[in-house]
Amino acid sequence: MRSSNPVFSRRGFSRDNGGYAGFDAQQHQQAGAANPYATNPYATDPATGMPQAPAHTNAMTMDDVVSRTAMTLGTLIVTATLAWIALPVDPANLGASYGIAIGAMLVAFVFAMIQSFKSKASPGLILAYAAFEGVFLGVLSATVSTYMGPGVVIQAVMGTMCVFAAVLFAYKMRWIRVTRRFTGFVMAAALGFMLLMLTNLLFSVFAGGDGLGFRSGGLGLLFGALGVILGACFLALDFKQVEDGVAYGAPREEAWLAAFGLTTTLVWIYIEMLRIFQILSGDD
Repeated sequence: MRSSNPVFSRRGFSRDNGGYAGFDAQQHQQAGAANPYATNPYATDPATGMPQAPAHTNAMTMDDVVSRTAMTLGTLIVTATLAWIALPVDPANLGASYGIAIGAMLVAFVFAMIQSFKSKASPGLILAYAAFEGVFLGVLSATVSTYMGPGVVIQAVMGTMCVFAAVLFAYKMRWIRVTRRFTGFVMAAALGFMLLMLTNLLFSVFAGGDGLGFRSGGLGLLFGALGVILGACFLALDFKQVEDGVAYGAPREEAWLAAFGLTTTLVWIYIEMLRIFQILSGDD
């Protein structure tokens, strides 16, 4: 796994030659190790149902994941709040606010892409991503609150929290079973969704309006709901990879990747929720 963002690819856990959990199945195969689970990101012993690799010192724990995620989300929330306060949205400065928001979004995207292609987690990059993503979300939320009322933002936040809690509960109850087939389906669906949204954006840029109409009206609600469902599926994948990382004894620094993945997925869900409630409030 490189990240748990719907845009980015994932990588699975496998044993290295020392018996510890690793994340490079190809290297394991090239070394000639006879591990039939090396390419399976959700490998368990079929006899016992337990993970194949034992934990080791300096291994990732659930507390590590929780603390890193709290730091990443906390950074995002702080910068979003500061952007909301420092960049009041009104018709006189709307263009400037949008410019800052788009610039922050692009910078955050660049940091996310750099981290996604790094072999190891970089806390500085992840926190920088969260900071600039927070600026973007702060301006976006302030704009929606100004023109639609603060209720829309509150509803989107509550909706995101409810999706997170519901998926976590369903995952803990084993109502959601993450398999390779499930992962492949989600990744294919996410790719198709992103291509449709990109096509809609291009049409809106060159033809004006909302392009093909995927982000407004009835179609906007439909695709917003699909986006939330995809985000929920990625949360399930995130939970599975955190669970496997702890069980397999993944290195402690991988907790930062878990935090990065959870943060990007929650941002995805929040933006889709914000759009849904914006449409329901009467602004297509």
